[in-house]
Amino acid sequence: MDITIAIDAMGGDHGPRVTVPAAVEYLRQHPNDAIVLVGLPDAIEAELLMIKAIAGAPKSMRLWMPSVAELRTTTTSIGPRLRIHAASEVVGMDESPQLALRNKKDSSMRVAINLVKKGEAAACVSAGNTGALMATARYVLKMLPGIDRPAIASFLPTIKGQVCMLDLGANVDCSAEHLLQFALMGSTLVSAIEHKENPTVGLLNIGSEDIKGNEIVKQASELLQQSDLNFYGNVEGDDIFKGVTDVVVCDGFVGNVSLKTTEGLAQMLGGFLREEFSRNILTKLAALIAMPVLNAFKRRVDPRRYNGASLLGLKGIVLKSHGSADVLAFRCAIERAAEEARSGMLHHISEHLEKWHAARLSALEVS
Repeated sequence: MDITIAIDAMGGDHGPRVTVPAAVEYLRQHPNDAIVLVGLPDAIEAELLMIKAIAGAPKSMRLWMPSVAELRTTTTSIGPRLRIHAASEVVGMDESPQLALRNKKDSSMRVAINLVKKGEAAACVSAGNTGALMATARYVLKMLPGIDRPAIASFLPTIKGQVCMLDLGANVDCSAEHLLQFALMGSTLVSAIEHKENPTVGLLNIGSEDIKGNEIVKQASELLQQSDLNFYGNVEGDDIFKGVTDVVVCDGFVGNVSLKTTEGLAQMLGGFLREEFSRNILTKLAALIAMPVLNAFKRRVDPRRYNGASLLGLKGIVLKSHGSADVLAFRCAIERAAEEARSGMLHHISEHLEKWHAARLSALEVS
């Protein structure tokens, strides 16, 4: 087996109803990988049995699954590629991160992260409480040397392909040094995932000129210019989806507002299209004729296919799925986690950090 992924099966708005089918679909498409479903065994097993109930469907429609007999004989091992790891507690979506960390040491979220810590899984995926996931992952896995805070990074579609944007909500207040660290991690992530040797980095600002922005952004711009990163300069909000740079860096407050704004805009435009195409018989006919184009457009901008935000800066790979993710979206988050594990992202970030600190130390000695 190639990659083993630990999944918080109880996390998110839908829990096992989404996480378990997504895991099964992933295994069907990746025959060399394995998955550990972490959570309440009865709930997970019930969902697995429900999936198996489609056995009467045509063979081409069936998901990869063991036999019903195998499902009923064990709740810990369901074959070499899928197993259940019991956890007795679940972190609520609105639960305090501090209370979850202190009081729920056997939560599905924490147990899944512990599997990464122990080396039993290469990555963890959860759709659970973002604050609790961040706090627990940071406590269990610890930070990489040279990184002060973890950052939430995700890929967004652009005219030219996709862009990595961070931070998307982990750090509301950031220093210039933090933004520099985010840029370094984002650049390394793009290099590892997209095999780009020297990705361009843009600093999100209210204007492209150096005189624009608050003092922290101005200081961050100076640090980025002095770094060995391929710093493009300041970028504005409309540059994100033009694909002007490979990486866009900002603090978590700005990043989260930007992300939620684009999600809302996409939903509004989709609603407008449905309304216009359903006005009368002629528009419905036009919709039928345009269906191939509409489907292609929908697939290209479908936010579900970009689901899965990386918690960068940790000594382990942890992916945060959207809480309301459906099966397709959660499967995409699993695929992202496996991709990061295969690419050796953690090694690349650590290596880049060592070179970065060595260069800064040499510069200080010279001065």
